[in-house]
Amino acid sequence: MPHVLLIEDDRSVRDGMELVLRRHGHGVDTAGTGEEGLALIARPSSPVEVVVLDLMLPGLDGFEVCRRIRALSAMPIIMLTARGDDFDIVSGLEAGADDYVVKPVTARVLEARIRAALRRVEPAVRTPAATQSYDRLVIDRAGLTVTVGGEQVKLPPTELRLLLELSASPGQVFSREQLLETVWDHDFLGDSRLVDAAVGRLRAKIEEVAARPRYVQTVRGFGYRFGPL
Repeated sequence: MPHVLLIEDDRSVRDGMELVLRRHGHGVDTAGTGEEGLALIARPSSPVEVVVLDLMLPGLDGFEVCRRIRALSAMPIIMLTARGDDFDIVSGLEAGADDYVVKPVTARVLEARIRAALRRVEPAVRTPAATQSYDRLVIDRAGLTVTVGGEQVKLPPTELRLLLELSASPGQVFSREQLLETVWDHDFLGDSRLVDAAVGRLRAKIEEVAARPRYVQTVRGFGYRFGPL
């Protein structure tokens, strides 16, 4: 079972979630502060595969911890928020989180989100063409690499899977609900903000001008499509 790092400052919440995760067979490391969590990830032999991160941490808050983890690693990050506050959720997603859950969270939901996040680590190859080239953008579907202008771009699993999903069918319009189901493995539990935030992060890495995207285009009132035909 995957090894989870739980960063949560509330001792009772941390202990309860650790117990639940261990009952599901996970190895678990815990930290009460962002600094402790980052130190655990930075260990040379760190076994951490997915991070569950509380946003409201003392000292180094969850948003900054998320940004620093993302600078170190592409591992999935699931953020915890005490309320469904739009600002907190959007800010956390923009900082690099892959998903979020609102506390108090049930064991079933947390385990489902962890499993879905880890499934995105190995995106499926969904087109006969092993490599797709669009001027500066090259997508190697077999090697799961993306280059822009000849330089490899490191994409976290969620953004990579999103790009593979869209580019598998150039010109096809995908609704946010379709992308939530195929990329995040969410249906009724999904939130379209996950899609919008991931698209924004992806555009910042592959588009020449993110505000005028060529590759990942918005279809107003519906969703997104991969532009080059």
